[in-house]
Amino acid sequence: MEILVCVKRVPDTSENEIEVNSSGSDIERDDLVYSVNEWDNYAVEEAIQIVENAGSGSVTVITIGDDESEEILRREMAMGANNGLLLSDDAFENSDGRGIATILKAAVDKGKYDLIFTGAQAEGGAAQVGGMLAAMLDLPYASLVNKIEVKDDKLIVGREIEGGNQEMNDISLPCVLSIQTGINEPRYVGIRGIRKVASVDIPVMSASDLGVDASVIGDAGAKVKRTDYFVPEFGDGAEMLEGSSEEIIGKLIELLKANGGL
Repeated sequence: MEILVCVKRVPDTSENEIEVNSSGSDIERDDLVYSVNEWDNYAVEEAIQIVENAGSGSVTVITIGDDESEEILRREMAMGANNGLLLSDDAFENSDGRGIATILKAAVDKGKYDLIFTGAQAEGGAAQVGGMLAAMLDLPYASLVNKIEVKDDKLIVGREIEGGNQEMNDISLPCVLSIQTGINEPRYVGIRGIRKVASVDIPVMSASDLGVDASVIGDAGAKVKRTDYFVPEFGDGAEMLEGSSEEIIGKLIELLKANGGL
């Protein structure tokens, strides 16, 4: 089983205080701590488990970004992925979801994969790249996947749907799946694993390497462009609770009791 997992380097919300910059064009990125997108981490773990259970195959992690994005590839390789692939080019900057899917499709076409994973969503919350990638590749697709069972040349896939219900489907290989958190428990990455992959060569592919027309990606090809970031104004009666998580929970419970919610 050859599995490709698409991963992304994102700001770590547990380590950062996210603020909008003065111009409203983006979040303030100076001194941010970055990590792998949470949903992607579950996707990598699931891929590793499938290959381990099959007793053969490999897991390749791929990301679009600059040189700093290499760190998350090495982190996932330390976790157990076999290979990394960095897609890096100035032409990729400011790509919208369709542009990102276009870049990834070009990379998929360069290899041969039985299964392609993305996280259910990244920090933007659009949850669109997996579906777009599947459409471009003309492959079966399932989103919000929280259970996978391999059966010969197909998978039995569980999906989380409205109301907390579970939907089960048969899906033929090759296919694209967007993985939901909670499908597994991602393994701990120790310093020994990180050192082991520190010097492993990670190929870098540019737009020309991939054969991607720069006019259909990046700023030039983006059909959706972000115009503004802002913090919504508080509505009448809104109250922001401050303190530690435990303190906020306690205050919230008291407010709910006082207002007849409990």
